[in-house]
Order: sequence, then structure tokens, then C-alpha cells
Amino acid sequence: MDWKIELIPVPVTDVDRAKAFYETVGFHADHDHRVHEGLRFVQLTPPGSACSIVIGDGITDKVPGTQEIQVVVASAETARAQLVEAGVEASEVDAQPWGNFVYFRDPDGNRWSLQAVQSRPHG
Repeated sequence: MDWKIELIPVPVTDVDRAKAFYETVGFHADHDHRVHEGLRFVQLTPPGSACSIVIGDGITDKVPGTQEIQVVVASAETARAQLVEAGVEASEVDAQPWGNFVYFRDPDGNRWSLQAVQSRPHG
């Protein structure tokens, strides 16, 4: 049986600011619905991903700026260039034996690691 991660909550202080940021980065806004006062559900999906993030009001008790998420990309250099072009402050490419990394933070300080891996073990 496969287990597939579907949705990761990301705590933010300003839903509209965060939504605009993630759209600028290239995420697709799949859903934005105020269920009731105190509960707004905004689902955004990174390009090519089967897993989305959710931001909103009443979504999580986590403190904004404490979430860390790692995403696999085809090229750390290309991902960094796209972030910089979108006006996002991104680290230089960090070359490690297990992949090349680029780091950035959303407006609340939630940390994103983009990893380009050469190969993965099959098993």
C-alpha cells in the first residue's frame, strides 16, 4: 500500500500576503475558501508536485516561521534563478555530497530547502 503525503500546513500571520508570495514563487492556488468566521482554507501546490501546502485562518496551532519543508527540484541553479527573478531572497547554491541545495524563507520566516539530487537509491 502506498502512503502519499497530500497536504502540509504552513503557519502564516497574513494569509493574503503569504498567498501572494507563494503565487509569485510559482505555486498554483488550488483553493481559497472561507468555511466560516475563523476558518479560511487556502491550498497551494508547487509546480509538478503531488503534495500541496495549506495556509489560512484556523488551520494550525504552529507558530508562524517555525515550519521547515524540503522539496526536490531538477536543478538547484535553475530554481535559484527563478526565485531571484521573482524577487525572493535565496541563498547561493550549497553543494553537498548528497545534492545541491538552495534555501529561502517566506515572509513569516518559514524555511524552504530545495534539493537537487543526482540519483536516488531504488528499493
